[in-house]
Amino acid sequence: MEPIRQRSLSRRQLFGLGAGAAATAALSSCATPGAVSVNSLDVIPAIAEGETVTLTYWSWLKDLQNVADVWNAQNPRIQVEAVWIQGGNSGGYQKMYSALAAGGGPDIGQVELRQVPEFLLQNGLVDLSRYGAEEYADRYDAGLWSQVQFNDGVFGIPQDSGPMAFYYQTEPLEQIGATPPATWDEWAALSAEVRTLGPDTYLDTFPVADASVFTAYATQAGAVWFDTEGDEWIIDMTDDATVMVAEFFDRAIDEDIVNTSFGAYSPPWYAAASDGKILAVTSASWGDALVQSVSGGEGKWRVAPMQTWGDTGFGSTYLGGSTAAVLANSPHPKEALDFIVWMTTSPEGIDAMIANSGIGWSPATDYIGELRQQPSEFFSGQNYNEEVFVPMAQQQNLDWVWSPLTQYTLNALGDGFRKKLTSGQTLVDTLSIVQRDVAAAFRNKGLTVRVAGQ
Repeated sequence: MEPIRQRSLSRRQLFGLGAGAAATAALSSCATPGAVSVNSLDVIPAIAEGETVTLTYWSWLKDLQNVADVWNAQNPRIQVEAVWIQGGNSGGYQKMYSALAAGGGPDIGQVELRQVPEFLLQNGLVDLSRYGAEEYADRYDAGLWSQVQFNDGVFGIPQDSGPMAFYYQTEPLEQIGATPPATWDEWAALSAEVRTLGPDTYLDTFPVADASVFTAYATQAGAVWFDTEGDEWIIDMTDDATVMVAEFFDRAIDEDIVNTSFGAYSPPWYAAASDGKILAVTSASWGDALVQSVSGGEGKWRVAPMQTWGDTGFGSTYLGGSTAAVLANSPHPKEALDFIVWMTTSPEGIDAMIANSGIGWSPATDYIGELRQQPSEFFSGQNYNEEVFVPMAQQQNLDWVWSPLTQYTLNALGDGFRKKLTSGQTLVDTLSIVQRDVAAAFRNKGLTVRVAGQ
C-alpha cells in the first residue's frame, strides 16, 4: 500500500479568507449550527463512576437497534438507542442540520465519507482526537482513516466502505469464450462482443444521472479533483486521468456498447439481469446482496477483480462508505466514541452489523466478518470476499480528497452528463463546464479557490 499523504484541511481553509464566510457558509439551505466550533471549547469529561447515559444514534441502516442491543447487554452504564432516518440526501442530512442549528440532534449520526467536509463547514462534528481517537487509528484501514482526518483532527470513525469489483454471469461469457476483463480496454472489447448476442443485450450499464459512479472510475484512474495549498482550495476536474475516463465513456455511449437507459439495481436492471440482457455490473462490495436479488441467479454469478486503466491508476476504487460521527451538540462524546469503536472494530460489532444491517466493507484492518469468510452458494461456491474484495480494498487512491461542496459537484455532473443523451454534449465538455461552476460555487461560499492551470 502506498504511503498516505498527510492531509491538512483547517477550519480556515474550509472557510477561506473572507471575514464574513462563517456567517454565509450555510449548506443545504440551513443555518450554521454555531459561530464558535464546539472543538474550541473545553473537553467534555466522561461520565462519573455510577452514572448512566443513553446515547442516540441517527442512521439509515436497517435494524441497527439489534446491533446496539449487543452492546447494551454488556454495557449497562452506556446504553445506545438507534433511530432510523431517511438516507442522507433523501432527507437525513437536512434533519441533522436542522437539529444542529436548533441546538439539538443525536449523539451519533451516520455521515458518508464524502459528506464529512460539508459537516465541518457547518461546525457540525466533534473532533474525536480530543477524546482519544488517535489511539485506535491502527485498527482501521489506512485509506479510510485518512478520509476522516483533517488538520490533525479526527471527525468521524469509519463505519463501512465499498471497494469495487466486477460481478458477472458465468454462462453467457462462457458461451462466447470470454473471461472477465482485466482492463477497461478489454471491458470495451467484451462489451462490443456482447452486443452481438441481441439488440437489447449489454455487458454493463453507465448511469449518466448518477455521477458518483463516474467519480469512482476517475478516482481509480488517479484523479484528484480537490486539494489544498495554504489557504486555497485547488480544483482540477480536467486532469489527464479524468479526461481519459470521460473520453472512454463518450466512445462507449457513441458506439452503443453500454446501456444508459437505467442504473444498476433499479427495477428495469433487475428485469434485464434476470432475462440475460445485462450480463455484469461493476459495483461495490455491498452490491453482493443486491446482485443476489436477481431472480433465478443462484449459482450463475461470480466476482472478479475490477478492470483497471492499464498502466495508469489503481487496482480498485471506493463507491460509497460512511462514518459514525459524533455530532457537535452531543453531551457525551467520549462514551459515543467508545461505542463506535466497539461497533466498527470488534468481531461482535462487525458480525452484528453484517447480520442485521448489511453494512458495506468492514473498516477494520484485521477482521472482515465471519459471514464474509465463507464460500457463497449464490456466487458459484466462490469465497469472493477473501479472494477478491480483500485485495481490492488494499488497492485504493489514497490521495483522493472530498470537498465541502461534494454534493453540489455530483449534482452538476449528473445534470451535465444527461445532456450527452438529450443534446449530444460530451462528457468531456461537461467536465470543463462543471469545473467552472464549482469554482464559482466555492467563491460564493466565501472559500478561496484556484483552478489548476489557471
